[in-house]
Amino acid sequence: MNQFNWSVINFAWLPILPLIVVAAGAIGVLLVGVEIDDEDSGGLGILSIALMVVAALLSLLLFGGRPSLSFSGALSISGYTGYFELLILFSAAMTALMSVEYAADQGLAGAEYYSLVMFAALGMMLMAAADDLIVIFLGLETMSIAIYALAGFLRRDSRSNEAALKYFLLGAFSTGFLLYGIALVYGATGSIKLEPIEAALSRPANDNALLLAGIGLMLIGFGFKVAAVPFHMWTPDAYEGAPTPVTAFMAVGVKAAAFAGFVRVFMAHFGPLGPQWTTLLWAVAVLTMTVGNLAALVQTNIKRMLAYSAIAHAGYILVGMTAVAAARSGGAILYYLLGYAFTNLGAFAVVIALERRGAVSDDIADYRGLATRHPWLAAAMALFMLSLTGVPPLAGFFGKFYIFSAALDAHLVWLTVIAVINSVISAYYYLSVLIAIYAREGGVEPVALRTRPALVAALVIASIGTVAIGLFPQAYTSSADSAFASALGSHPHRHVVLDR
Repeated sequence: MNQFNWSVINFAWLPILPLIVVAAGAIGVLLVGVEIDDEDSGGLGILSIALMVVAALLSLLLFGGRPSLSFSGALSISGYTGYFELLILFSAAMTALMSVEYAADQGLAGAEYYSLVMFAALGMMLMAAADDLIVIFLGLETMSIAIYALAGFLRRDSRSNEAALKYFLLGAFSTGFLLYGIALVYGATGSIKLEPIEAALSRPANDNALLLAGIGLMLIGFGFKVAAVPFHMWTPDAYEGAPTPVTAFMAVGVKAAAFAGFVRVFMAHFGPLGPQWTTLLWAVAVLTMTVGNLAALVQTNIKRMLAYSAIAHAGYILVGMTAVAAARSGGAILYYLLGYAFTNLGAFAVVIALERRGAVSDDIADYRGLATRHPWLAAAMALFMLSLTGVPPLAGFFGKFYIFSAALDAHLVWLTVIAVINSVISAYYYLSVLIAIYAREGGVEPVALRTRPALVAALVIASIGTVAIGLFPQAYTSSADSAFASALGSHPHRHVVLDR
């Protein structure tokens, strides 16, 4: 009997097994959906969640070892990759869970919907794993095209059509900036892979105009995806018009994937030019926090308010990136994104609970008297609003605490002061939602939650995560620190020392 020839199995493919599962699952869901009516597509949502859980388990198994590169340096195998893949898959699975009853209620084509969610997650995971600028671009485009389609999925809703069109046009414009920036960096360094680029940046006379222009254009490209000011114009309209589960996915999944690429490129590899790009990022962080919070103050639509809130939170994360000189800044960013994911997904789950087919219930006034009629739903919204405000001992408090501490460690005193002031300003509009819930009467009667078990499950998961991440921060911060350290690999010198 002949022995099996193990050489036919290429173990280099193991690192991308989670991506393969998600890609094959997206195609499988689309094919299975051909035989299922749109009104009975809840099973497709459960199937897509199961596939993403399998991919998450594979990520846990594959990314615990020593950091290394695969596919000729195009992909990174590290704890950093695994951390973001788990965060992205969690966001996508929660989006699918929140959509099970929503898709049927809104009459959405379930197969296409869940398939696009998985394809978007595939692009996000590719961005998290990329150690090559072209692969980052491919992941970005895979994610973006799927999100453009999802934003306009309510085809008979003019707001959804407007959201998709604005997001697509501005997204295509920003993609040009990113790609042109990549081209200039390649022209200045002779490589598209991050390790050789870093080596080129470490050599003398590395601050030529071509290279600095390329880095500036890449900042614009990433700035659009994370909704940083002044590249945030698409955010409120896209968040308001998109189906609410998609809005949640944009607020959490897109932001996590964009920061996964942003942080890896700039903090882990562009450190030698830190004094140049951190100066610009300092100003962008201040503008993003301030414009986001001030614009949120006057919003009466809760989805637009959460959109400007997301802009402000991007500013807080940019504070962490500006503090690249601090040893724990990277871990603080990763921890912040984890707490932000649970909190925002939960907040949007409450928004979904007040929506129903043919009715728009996005005004903050619709939440009046919710505590009297549905005290548990009101308590969940209060939990999420308080976490976003930064009230201890919830996840949002410790996220801000670690970010601001890293900024102080990097001697960014004025930036920290501005961030704290902005955090205080944000309390006004978050607490205005609680005042409507607990101190006003009227509002909209939600659909009975007993008829929406999947949405209830999403609310419970988000609530538990928001509390647990805040009560036991040490366990999560240590994981975040080790994940970011793996992105640095064997080069701890990548933390730049800034002259401030």
